[in-house]
Amino acid sequence: MGAITYDIEIPSSIPAAKMFKAVVLDADTLIPKIMPQAIKNVEILEGDGGVGTNLTHSYTIVEGDALAGVLESITYHVKIVPTEDGGCICKNRSIYHTKGDVEINEEKIKEGKEKALAMFKAIEAYLQANA
Repeated sequence: MGAITYDIEIPSSIPAAKMFKAVVLDADTLIPKIMPQAIKNVEILEGDGGVGTNLTHSYTIVEGDALAGVLESITYHVKIVPTEDGGCICKNRSIYHTKGDVEINEEKIKEGKEKALAMFKAIEAYLQANA
């Protein structure tokens, strides 16, 4: 099994705590509402985001269409960092764990980045519209 890692950083005018709440704490209800075509459901297994929680979130996909017989799993690490202007930067690291010696081409990696960006921007637009 091989692993392919890529990183993407997405700036936003939304404050870090508000973005973290939307992306992580409210993900189970918010993301399927905003992007029903992309996310069927989200289930929080552990943690409540209370006092002392850092703005980092990691999760792994172990089944579904995204794996398409090519991947064992996909692991995502999301860290939302406050910026001096009151917004934030969402730092995403995606790790694709391939089955056997399967190689993923650049086009598939680009698709993954575009999907991550689209989801983040949809959440950002929702938060701006419902401020």
